[in-house]
Amino acid sequence: METIEKELLRGGQFLVKETNCEDVFTPEDFNEEQQMMKEAVIEFNDREIIAHRERFEKKDYAFTEECMRKAGELGFLGVAVPEEYGGLGMGFVSTMLVCDYISSGTGSFSTAFGAHTGIGTMPITLYGTEEQKQKYVPQLATGEWFGAYCLTEPGAGSDANSGKTTAVLSDDGKSYKINGQKMWISNAGFCKLFIVFARIEDDKNITGFIVENNPSNGITLGEEEHKLGIRASSTRQVFFNDTVVPLENMLAGRGEGFKIAMNALNVGRIKLAAACLDSQRRITTTAIQYANERKQFKTPIADFGAIKSKIAEMTASAYAGESASYRAAKNIEDRIEIRRASGNTHQEAELKGVEEYAIECSILKVAVSEDVQNCADEGIQIFGGMGFSEETPMEAAWRDARIARIYEGTNEINRMLSVGMLVKKAMKGHVDLLGPAMKVADELMGIPSFDVPDYSELFSEEKDIIARLKKVFLMVAGAAVQKFGPELEKYQQLLMNASNILIEIYMAESAILRTEKNAKRFGEEAQKEQIAMAKLYLFNAVEIIKKNGIEGIISFAEGDEQKMMLMGLKRFTKYTNYPNVVELRNAIADKVKAENKYCF
Repeated sequence: METIEKELLRGGQFLVKETNCEDVFTPEDFNEEQQMMKEAVIEFNDREIIAHRERFEKKDYAFTEECMRKAGELGFLGVAVPEEYGGLGMGFVSTMLVCDYISSGTGSFSTAFGAHTGIGTMPITLYGTEEQKQKYVPQLATGEWFGAYCLTEPGAGSDANSGKTTAVLSDDGKSYKINGQKMWISNAGFCKLFIVFARIEDDKNITGFIVENNPSNGITLGEEEHKLGIRASSTRQVFFNDTVVPLENMLAGRGEGFKIAMNALNVGRIKLAAACLDSQRRITTTAIQYANERKQFKTPIADFGAIKSKIAEMTASAYAGESASYRAAKNIEDRIEIRRASGNTHQEAELKGVEEYAIECSILKVAVSEDVQNCADEGIQIFGGMGFSEETPMEAAWRDARIARIYEGTNEINRMLSVGMLVKKAMKGHVDLLGPAMKVADELMGIPSFDVPDYSELFSEEKDIIARLKKVFLMVAGAAVQKFGPELEKYQQLLMNASNILIEIYMAESAILRTEKNAKRFGEEAQKEQIAMAKLYLFNAVEIIKKNGIEGIISFAEGDEQKMMLMGLKRFTKYTNYPNVVELRNAIADKVKAENKYCF
């Protein structure tokens, strides 16, 4: 345990401390049990879900439920549930892996799975009393019962704490009566249990309750919603009319609901990133296979540079998303283990472990949900006119991907949260942002060094660039915090710029560290294409950071300060040796073309 303690960075510290490649976990580090689990999940997904794609597209809600039951029988719904409550009690990385590989058949099943195992079950395992856990969790872990989560209301979306649903204590003090309306409730049509958030009297914060779905207890459902994507995911409004809930079904304490909701969303966010990963791999594979078969001008379109460019970018972003997601998942798992070893209960350890990396969870949610959408969009383009047809799987993938940028907190909310949480951590002294930001400010005043560094070693220049990109964030965010202080959260467009910089740093660094670790293990020759992907991803990241850096700087600084910061930006984003981007893309595209699939 000591070794982990020493090397493990706290959440957000990636920005101010260097991470050694040996200290990151990569998909190449899966152990035997994880490999077996991965194969079992892929087999289930191929057999039960992908083979019946059209049933999901035809809104066969009963079929989604049937697939969920089968997943329960195989133990997939209980991966994260402790063994004493009927689950498999696997570590955080394994729960990510199951979520990753089970989610790519269709967004309908993926949503049902995510809503049940995440926000439907987890609030009870993490906040429930022993009695509540014994009573409900075993049935949820096996899929005998399904769970749903009732937070959103017509007037309460991103502002989750503003809900109007009420809970009134009975005269004898033994139960609460719940009244109100919830909307966009995933799994509502077939669940046996709701996690419901309601307000008691004029409490500042909402309270969570475990409510069994019993129509004779004042619970009615709206019709199934007609949605752009995830068509066979049951999504309904839920109405509570004097619904009686026994006192012992309150979750955690009075007014603790907002905290439950926020912490459940942290786990939900990183799991949502996981849920988009295999979708990206499959979309990329489908596009490659089509491009290899489709001939125009007597040539497979996979041989055309314009198509190669698309395939390479799709492949590289899938690789980076995978690298970053499993890096963070293992950090969370290690943090949970440290807490357990120091005497925390399962509940405390899990909660604090995930909460520690809430910044990374938000970063991943945004980055991977946007990458999967771009990937599906380019997939349609590679298919050309056929991509627009329901006969090919691309249009459904594109529609299903769209929701990922909205749920578990919109990407706009998550962008602002990632920077906001980082600033709060700095104020609490958990991450020293101020020291490094002052150093960067001093460096801007100093004379730059004109020595040409020795970049002969693999990734030496890329890692130097990453270190300088971190300075860009510290320069922009540091100056903004100094200027606006606690008012910073009102400057949303500036926060967006800062978060785009933060996101790109984490994703690019993760791809580089994974590749460096594997190049040391398996040799550079064996990692040729991975090296190309890491370099390509970084090149794109630098461009995004430049744009957001300029936008931020010219919008809040003026005169000499502006000039100095723009010069700093130029210095910090400069390559000594630019990569040949076309060559990088061709190397990646040629590899996946030869393998006829995403093969990393």
